[in-house]
Amino acid sequence: MLDIRLFREHPEMVKAGFQKMGTDPGLVDRVRHLDERIRTLKLEAETRKATLNAESKAMGRSLSPEERETRRAALRALGDEISTLDAQRAELEKELQDILWIVPNLPDERVPVGQGEESNVVVRSFGEPRTFEFAPRPHWEVGERLGILDIERGIKISGSRFYVLRGAGAALQRALITFMLDLHITQHGYTEVYPPFLVKEQCLWGTGQLPKFADNQYHDAEEDYWLVPTAEVPVTNLHRDEILDATQLPLHYVAYTPCFRREKMSAGRDVRGIKRGHQFDKVELVKLCTPETSDAELETLTHNAEAVCRALELPYRVVLVCTGEKGDFNAIQYDIEVYAPASKGEEGGEWLEVSSCSNFRDFQARRANIRYRPAPGAKPEFVHTLNGSGLALPRVMIAILENYQNPDGSVTIPSVLRPYMHNQTVITA
Repeated sequence: MLDIRLFREHPEMVKAGFQKMGTDPGLVDRVRHLDERIRTLKLEAETRKATLNAESKAMGRSLSPEERETRRAALRALGDEISTLDAQRAELEKELQDILWIVPNLPDERVPVGQGEESNVVVRSFGEPRTFEFAPRPHWEVGERLGILDIERGIKISGSRFYVLRGAGAALQRALITFMLDLHITQHGYTEVYPPFLVKEQCLWGTGQLPKFADNQYHDAEEDYWLVPTAEVPVTNLHRDEILDATQLPLHYVAYTPCFRREKMSAGRDVRGIKRGHQFDKVELVKLCTPETSDAELETLTHNAEAVCRALELPYRVVLVCTGEKGDFNAIQYDIEVYAPASKGEEGGEWLEVSSCSNFRDFQARRANIRYRPAPGAKPEFVHTLNGSGLALPRVMIAILENYQNPDGSVTIPSVLRPYMHNQTVITA
């Protein structure tokens, strides 16, 4: 959520940011009009309340019954005017709040302006795509031939975009999760959190999934619980409605959760394999920090996520995402993409996003009311929040199955994962 003072004091800057994000700049004028009208109504109501209080106190016993009744009628009319003004203000406040819930964050000046991925900028890359002496198979064929991936039975159990991992497939995914957690905890200094996978509605409002992405969330209407679409939601909300001490910052959290998404916005895309699913696992990195350090924290967070790709020896690249492709609510976003040589089947390989590392500045903190006190006795200010996958499955699984496949159909296990798989080196049928 944007600070209302930006609309009051820097409307042209906000309009320029909205235009870059493809949002109607006219909303700025609407917000300013509503804000001005709300403040006017509030002042009018407060003026009348002061008059009402003064007149009530001044109404002495010396008045005749007729005069007293006349005065009371005037005061009742004044009270009715106040009620009308308050009701009008409440209606306009709701309209203003509804707009502020959905307007995007202002993009960082470094973010390229564009509508599609062709406007994204590759910042750096690691490794070269593997050259095969045989035709590499897509992950769904590799996994099926090894008996470790069963898409057919996943569909039988739950429907499309579900799958079953068996044996070494399930062990490989578990090894990846444990390895990533260990890496971020022991080498990068994150504190592990195991959060609930069901959250209250206000948690999704706090991080921005509601109201805009309500159709993509799974919701238990009976008890009003929401299945987490990412650990970002419960972990960021750990400090909702809190005032932190400056000495507590920065806070660096890492959490594993399953993630649940309806994937309505991607209907018809990536229908083969396990690239998109309604349920998937992810290790998430979340940071809360002061405004002065958030840019540096984003760079560190991105490097922490990259470290997983490097340890797995997967070719990857870091992309600065343009305005039309990045999330609406972050100020700047880096995507980390790994190369999967056969992910498109007969069409060949592609770069798969395994992490989006974002700085939200104070946008989420305003929604979730997360503040800190810069110094003893100082006025609380909003923290900056950041998050990124470190990393997301199953696309890492896809990259491993396709990059580490052998001519005989077996898959070599990356060396850093072998201690987590009882020193197994190869997955065979």
